[in-house]
Amino acid sequence: MASDPMKQIPTISLRELKTNNRATIASLADACEHWGFFRLVELDLEKGATDRFLAAMKVFFSLPHETKRQLSRTQENPWGYFDQELTKNKQDWKEIYDLGLDQSDPQYQSQTPWPSSLPGFRDTMLQWHHRCETISLILLESIVQSLGLAENSLAQHFTPDNSSFLRLNHYPVCETPADAVEDFPTEGHLGIYHHTDAGALTVLLQDEVSGLQVRHNNAWETIGSEQDSLIINVGDLVQVWSNNRYKAPLHRVLANSKKDRFSAAFFMNPDFSTNCTPQTGDKPLYRSVNWGEFRSARASGDYSNLGD
Repeated sequence: MASDPMKQIPTISLRELKTNNRATIASLADACEHWGFFRLVELDLEKGATDRFLAAMKVFFSLPHETKRQLSRTQENPWGYFDQELTKNKQDWKEIYDLGLDQSDPQYQSQTPWPSSLPGFRDTMLQWHHRCETISLILLESIVQSLGLAENSLAQHFTPDNSSFLRLNHYPVCETPADAVEDFPTEGHLGIYHHTDAGALTVLLQDEVSGLQVRHNNAWETIGSEQDSLIINVGDLVQVWSNNRYKAPLHRVLANSKKDRFSAAFFMNPDFSTNCTPQTGDKPLYRSVNWGEFRSARASGDYSNLGD
């Protein structure tokens, strides 16, 4: 069922995390343990950075459909445009554009196809990619502290190289949205169907139109859009590293019958060679997971929780 339409998720200050503020680290631990989602504020970005990025994204999605299709990703290259994304074997009501830094996997020479008609687009996107990566590394080290792990025990899997990428999302107006009060609707459309994120962390920038929901205490909670903030959630790898203390939250995106919605998700993912194992010293609840294999096989359910 749906709950309070705009219940507040925890709020964490990035500025305070940078200073290793103990109270903020404790609040981060609580947010990760009980929600898996939190709002990140006090970002210290230059004035207008998020507005410029959102504007560039909207210009891209306003291009003619055929122009965007010429930038489509392929079976050989995961970067580019796509409008037939499936979640839980159901087509999402959205179009996306994925971009990477093109060197995350030396055995997989992929290249982002950039729109030639938007000359400043590439630089704007890569700048945002870099900002999100920098923020993610700070968050990752704060999570390490909150779990009492050794310094850089996780960062070593993300530097100097990683497999992170940035996804631009456009959710067009939908004439037949799914009923927002249904737990798992079978009729109508959702922007994205319920899922968890496969990687370590997700850094999400939303426009002014709300639609993201997280499953919390057996109810869907809508995460409101607020200016000058980012939405963070932990993914499957943090769930494994924390040995189930920080669980990757189930979330979805509603379709909207009145307004288009735009967002950008940065997926912080480790180097493909990373072997992910529980780090807390407790009896491990998970076997070792190789990120490269897990990422490619996740759709087949190749993910073992050994339980007690």
